[in-house]
Amino acid sequence: MQALWMLLASLFFASMGVCIKFASAHFNSFEIVTYRGLVGVVFLYGFTRFSGVSLRTTVPMMHVWRSVVGTISLTAWFYAIAILPLATAMTLNYMSSVWIATFLLGGALLTQGRNAPVRQQAPLFLTVLAGFGGVAMMLRPTLAPDQMLGALVGLMSGIFAAFAYLQVSALSRAGEPESRTVFYFSIGAVVAGLIGMLFVGATPWSWPSALWLLPIGLLALGGQLCMTRAYASGATMVVANLQYSGIVFAGIFGLTVFGDRLPLIGWAGMGLIIVSGIAATVLRARAVPHAPAEEH
Repeated sequence: MQALWMLLASLFFASMGVCIKFASAHFNSFEIVTYRGLVGVVFLYGFTRFSGVSLRTTVPMMHVWRSVVGTISLTAWFYAIAILPLATAMTLNYMSSVWIATFLLGGALLTQGRNAPVRQQAPLFLTVLAGFGGVAMMLRPTLAPDQMLGALVGLMSGIFAAFAYLQVSALSRAGEPESRTVFYFSIGAVVAGLIGMLFVGATPWSWPSALWLLPIGLLALGGQLCMTRAYASGATMVVANLQYSGIVFAGIFGLTVFGDRLPLIGWAGMGLIIVSGIAATVLRARAVPHAPAEEH
């Protein structure tokens, strides 16, 4: 069942990316983050009151950290989507699985020191390097000189997304329902977006361009709820692998909606990223089958 939840979440997020691509021509990244979070706050407040789910939490600082890293990742991803081809921005963001493997690998080396099983850890290093090689292969034929900043921001969105996913898993282990987790994340997104708007300003609404903000919020909410449910089902690294389905959806949208074109080396790079991410998570599961971040 966790596979279906993650596949559905990936479809929601990829569809949201299409809407963001259109909305970014009229609104800056901080505005989109704000309105996206506001839709989630309003909907989830009504939903929790109707369903009887309490919004009171015993782990507020866990929600604060999840909101901070998630909002940074979200803002960086929106910025990358605005200036990069959709499939490229999605691929960089979905490097989060490789980053998760890196964080878990580093944690194992720090805790085990010289006694770490080097023969098991070395292949993980190679898969991470292969993932970066895939990124270079994909971006080289399609990256314009004025898109270098977007590529770096896209990479950053993947790093902070990994932090956020690990925190979602931790919140589920702490007994937090997905509606509460997504509610507090949405509040964090609204606050961060409003702070950003103080510096970059706000765009006057114009119709019908403002209508893009509603599907962005609804699709994001659906994706967040499905993703949180998937992580709550256990096996964080397995679920992280399933997020790569979003690359397929984004690629289809990029080709059919925006007319994006990737040469053969670009598709090979995307394939290498996916394979390296899957290999990294499988190797990690075999090396540390009972890692806290991987199982409940």
